[in-house]
Amino acid sequence: MVGGTVYEAFQRTLARHEGREFLSIIPETAQHYGIEARSYTYVQAADEIATLANRYAAAGLRAGQRVGLMLENRPAMFFHWLALNSLGVSAVPLNPDWREAELEYVVGHSEMVAAIVPPTRVEELRRAAERIGHRLSVGTEEERSAVVGATDDRRPAPDANTECALLYTSGTTGRPKGCVLTNEYFLWSGTWYAGIGGLCQLQEGVERLITPLPMTHMNAMACSTMVMLLTGGCIIPLDRFHPRTWWDSVRESRATVLHYLGVMPAMLLGAAPAPGDRQHRIRFGFGAGVSPRLHAAFEERFGFPLIEAWAMTETGCAAAIIASHEPRKIGTACFGRPSSKVDCRVVTAEGDDAAPGAHGELWVRSVGDHPRRGFFSEYLKDPEATAQAWQGGYFHTGDIVFVDTDGDFHFVDRKKNVIRRSGENISAVEVEGVLLQHPRIASVGVAAVPDEVRGDEVMACVVPRGAVEDPPALARELVELCLQRLAYFKAPGYIAFCDELPLTPTEKIQRARLGELARERVGIGSTLDLRSMKKRTQ
Repeated sequence: MVGGTVYEAFQRTLARHEGREFLSIIPETAQHYGIEARSYTYVQAADEIATLANRYAAAGLRAGQRVGLMLENRPAMFFHWLALNSLGVSAVPLNPDWREAELEYVVGHSEMVAAIVPPTRVEELRRAAERIGHRLSVGTEEERSAVVGATDDRRPAPDANTECALLYTSGTTGRPKGCVLTNEYFLWSGTWYAGIGGLCQLQEGVERLITPLPMTHMNAMACSTMVMLLTGGCIIPLDRFHPRTWWDSVRESRATVLHYLGVMPAMLLGAAPAPGDRQHRIRFGFGAGVSPRLHAAFEERFGFPLIEAWAMTETGCAAAIIASHEPRKIGTACFGRPSSKVDCRVVTAEGDDAAPGAHGELWVRSVGDHPRRGFFSEYLKDPEATAQAWQGGYFHTGDIVFVDTDGDFHFVDRKKNVIRRSGENISAVEVEGVLLQHPRIASVGVAAVPDEVRGDEVMACVVPRGAVEDPPALARELVELCLQRLAYFKAPGYIAFCDELPLTPTEKIQRARLGELARERVGIGSTLDLRSMKKRTQ
């Protein structure tokens, strides 16, 4: 495993590939951010990083402090992060969708001493800090001004165990937790990715990786950035996912690898086939959550494999599992099998190891004397939650999976997304996957709503494609689709047509807010009650 810090790893790559491109900003992304469309070689990036590091050091920043960065996927995000890392200062990526109450919490919880934000957010950050009585120096990337570190306390030089970033979970079920991530965490992630091989084989100094995922997310920060940084590749960060211009961006950027989340393949398949569907250089896509029923169709149409992987912010890639070798068992939500460095258990609700094919929660740890090696260090200021997550010596993921007789892992659902109706466990994701096959559906979220007789009932909040002239008819079509492909009890008992779903910045459904929406809508006249269609057929 590569040792030291992320910045030191960058310096080692710089020595090998100084003239190669490190970062490329395409015109569409540049226009969105109001910056220049251009590329930065490793040596040009090094100059930007050095300038920032000198200013941070002159301002008094020291190892062990934290600085918030609301820089989205701009070049500045990469440069500021590496400059801070060179000093042993931790970066706290700030989600631009956060507003004052959320910012108050993160500013106070992280105890950041400074923040770099867009000019339009400066006063908001200052007010947030003032309301909680926290001293915070706020600057902008455009000003390129120094910020005040507020201490001259000198600490040991940063190393692999130094905090590199404080990444907040998406907060789908409450206030986000701050995951303390060390240099080891990031270097392990990049090293793991670089060594996957198989269908994910990477060439030193050649690859160009395009990602629309935000740098507030471990996928972009720890996976795509780190693997390119370690192998001399080029990162192509987009401001976000633009379905209509996606393939233009892929072709224009000369990308060879792309990163995706499950919603992206579905949206791309929703567009009409075009002669240019296979006119690109992509060799593989790296991601998670593609609908099993769309997986093969996507690969057939666009001509490259979507490699399904599993990981979490807390695990990083120390416990990542990926289906990078054949047979990948497309269409079964298979994400491969663990490497020899990962120790896994699949545990039933009763605490027993699940038999092949039986569903259970995935527990993971690193093999050897250091089971937490490469994982997050802790939930900041929450030792009880940290201890609870590691009960029994394994990290409890909260993901329900099963292992087949070949030893391959298959994703079922998040533990908290399981709906329990009349004693039957129902996966919200499974029902969503069926509903998404209907051509009139753009997106859908399935949640439990209370039922006096059955405990829970299944409700689907549906975002249709275009106007719905006959909602009851379309709702019946959706239930019939589920009844054809799923056990009757899994079909929606209620359907509500919505303009949008509550989503996280990475386009995942915010399950807590979806549940609230479902409970609110179940009593409204426009919500359709289809429970009478759910009948046992035998």
